[in-house]
Amino acid sequence: MPIYPLYDNEADQLKAANGRPLTDVTVDAALHDLALDDIQIDKTTLQAQAQIARAAGYTQLAQNLERAAELTAVPRGEIIAMYQLLRPGRASYAELQALAVRLADEYAAPVCAAFVREAAEVYQQRNMLKRPATF
Repeated sequence: MPIYPLYDNEADQLKAANGRPLTDVTVDAALHDLALDDIQIDKTTLQAQAQIARAAGYTQLAQNLERAAELTAVPRGEIIAMYQLLRPGRASYAELQALAVRLADEYAAPVCAAFVREAAEVYQQRNMLKRPATF
């Protein structure tokens, strides 16, 4: 079980998504050679934070961190497209179900896929799905 706070107790194990050790992310590095990928959080760090949150009784926070961990595998542009689909009135029930399948199959993100399926059900119940075009 990871020990909170992670940076104070496990800094040598923390790394950016591209593998750069977190201890290399310094102010000097920011001024000279850091790229966006050097500061993107790693999936395992988010999973460790989820474990800590769950053990402390913060179930909803743990679920959010688990979803975030899964989304580290999804390209940024795809995340923006998914966000647009999840806005009320932007997608049909079928489009949301297809998004859930894509998350599960292409990105191995079953927790996110379940979240999208749940959203599709809620949107359907609350009449928040995209309306068919009328002419």
